[in-house]
This record gives sequence, C-alpha cells and structure tokens, in this order.
Amino acid sequence: MKLYEFAPTRSIRVRWMLQELDVPFEAVTVDMLRGEHKSPWFLAINPAGKLPALIDGDLVLSESMAIVLYLGEKYPEKGLIPTDPAERARFNSWVMFTATELEQPLWRIARNTSLYPENKRQESDVALAREDFREMAAVLERHLTSRDFLVGETATAADFVLAYTLDWANEIGLLEGLPNLHAYMSAMYQSPRAPMRIAAALRSVMDKG
Repeated sequence: MKLYEFAPTRSIRVRWMLQELDVPFEAVTVDMLRGEHKSPWFLAINPAGKLPALIDGDLVLSESMAIVLYLGEKYPEKGLIPTDPAERARFNSWVMFTATELEQPLWRIARNTSLYPENKRQESDVALAREDFREMAAVLERHLTSRDFLVGETATAADFVLAYTLDWANEIGLLEGLPNLHAYMSAMYQSPRAPMRIAAALRSVMDKG
C-alpha cells in the first residue's frame, strides 16, 4: 500500500487513518512546492493532480474522504466505521456534514485569499464563507456538548476527518468562541497515533525546502 502525500494537505486525514489502523504503508512525498503533483508520473496516478492518492494492489484511489472510508471498510475489525445501521447512518451524516457544510466554506476562503490569481479573488465571498462556516460550526458546537466523539463512545473515521477540518479552520481564526470544538480538536490530536497538525506539517515542508 502506497500513500502519495504532501504534509500540509488533506493527506493528513489518510495518514491519520492508516496510523490508527496500524497497517503498514509506504509514504511517497509529492512535493507540491516544486510542482511534482503536475508531473506526468503523478498525473498518471491521479489525473486531477491533487493529493492524497492511495494505491492498494490494483486499486488507485484519490479524494481523502473516499480513501478514509475505503480503509475503514477494508479493516472492519478495527471498528473505525460503525456496523450498526443506525450508527452507520449517523456516521455517514457527519462525514457528509464535514465535507459539505464545513470544508466547502474553507475552500472558498482558501481560493479567494491565496489560490486564485489576485484578479480573480472575491473578497465578498470570503466574508460570506466565514459566515457559512460559523453557522454550521455552531451546530457542531452544540452536538459536542458533553460528548467526546461524533458518534458512539469511541473514535471513528469521522472524527479523524473532522479533527483535521477543524484544525484547518483554526488556522484562519474560525474557531474563536467555540470551546467545545477547541477541546474536541485538541483531544483528538492527543492520540498517540495522530499525525502532525497542519502548522507543524507546513513547518516540516518549509524546513526541508
């Protein structure tokens, strides 16, 4: 099994899942700062030129959440995806909530502050995206009152996906006044198998550069 990754990206989610599963894998760094994600050899793996990507035998997967879910399904004995239908439905709901209600505003902010050329950035959408994120984060803040995990009594793959997303939001000051989310995120990253947080991952890349 090979994980193609670049430290500060959503590769963190997949690395976290692999480390929690305690399964062996080969890590292959694709240096985005040097444009390796657009090189022919990587585009042959993921034509979208995005990270992460996972190769497991003949299977090639991209999209971090799809990879996380695949790994949970492959190792059901690890219990990182609920098997009870009702619990699984709640699990799926929170994974989708993270992808649609939390991650999408973060991408809008990133695109309009750093990814798009300056002449294509829309400052007004940054403000709207911040409002959208905060509104949905408040839903999650209430859900995590007196709860340690999104679903059930132990951590699941949904928690790893969410904790990374919250760390991303925290990097741009969107978790202010949300103590439950802060406490949850910090507790998740205290796992002995948790990966580096985004800031540390970014420093590791810059130090190598």
